[in-house]
Amino acid sequence: MRKASTGITAEGLPSIALSAFCALVFALLGCIVLAVLFLFLTLFCCHFFRDPERVVPREPGLAVSPADGKVIRIAVMPDPISMRPRTCICIFMNVFNVHVNRSPVSARVEAIRYHQGKYLNAALDKASHDNERCAYSLVEAEGERWTMVQVAGLIARRIVCRVDEGDELERGERLGMIKFGSRVDLYLPEGYSPRVVVGEKVLAGCTVLAGRDRKETVEAATHATGLPAPAAPDGGSR
Repeated sequence: MRKASTGITAEGLPSIALSAFCALVFALLGCIVLAVLFLFLTLFCCHFFRDPERVVPREPGLAVSPADGKVIRIAVMPDPISMRPRTCICIFMNVFNVHVNRSPVSARVEAIRYHQGKYLNAALDKASHDNERCAYSLVEAEGERWTMVQVAGLIARRIVCRVDEGDELERGERLGMIKFGSRVDLYLPEGYSPRVVVGEKVLAGCTVLAGRDRKETVEAATHATGLPAPAAPDGGSR
């Protein structure tokens, strides 16, 4: 069993190295104020680009959070890839959250769609269709289609995508990140419902964000085992 650890994501190494180098140079030159300033910047970058291991739930019929942060909206919105109305869960990440994003389910990356756009506050509703963003169409083996969207924010200026179309992802596997404050939207397929509420704090790869409806779960179990579905409880006398 692997022990939990907190590493640094590769995208953060240049920022950490540059700020540490500047701190060292100013310290050698005797510019204490600037040296301390860049030392704090180095520590901040180490904290921002941390990439901890996560314990991913393995139960079937669940989707985990693709991002750390707070749920700011749950609503029916047009899917940016299919344009069909679907339940969407929006997660806002501030600068103190882990910014590495993870796959919500075990699925194949069917399509990746990048859109240039503005850099509005990611907490605003119109950020979903106005801001720079990258949408991923994820298809599970059973055929369920999920859409995950990385949305750049007011400070964020770079969306990092680590996967390609056709890649197979495990639930909770890292697929990219957004630098310095941003948002991730997850569009649910039919038969799934949110397991979180607005205002709830979530962790990528750990928190169960959505789950298959009970009816869908019973039908899936019946199909897998070949056994008849359990009868509904009788509301009459015992």
